[in-house]
Amino acid sequence: MTGLPPYRTGIVDEWIDYNGHLSEAFYVLIFGYATDQVMDGIGLDAEARSRTGSSLYTVEAHIRYVREVALGTEVEVVSTIVSAGAKKLHLAHEMRVAGEVVATEELMCLHVSGEPAATAPFPEDVADRIAAVSGARAPEWVGRSIG
Repeated sequence: MTGLPPYRTGIVDEWIDYNGHLSEAFYVLIFGYATDQVMDGIGLDAEARSRTGSSLYTVEAHIRYVREVALGTEVEVVSTIVSAGAKKLHLAHEMRVAGEVVATEELMCLHVSGEPAATAPFPEDVADRIAAVSGARAPEWVGRSIG
């Protein structure tokens, strides 16, 4: 397996704010669904989470709203694994419309397992899948600070 498949969705009426564009809360929702798809791709899908108690917790996120997104627009989120450690995953999501970046999200996620949930190393099969889909160049905006 190489790379991660993009997440795609259409913008629906319930997601439109009082300005006539995608509300900021729904950018987060769409990025969350893209993260879920990444989890599926690395072996932390619903079945694995139920069976093992493993999951990812987002501990930091940075979102940039670059362009407005209108009702009926189809968006694509391209995800990149920026880096990974024994217990952490650094992700970058680019939301695009017709190839143009309209929003970005950078995440730091920790792998957790057990009851109560605590940080834990990724299972070997998950670490192997992370390695298999890693290697794409990180977008230039990764690591930016608010200024």
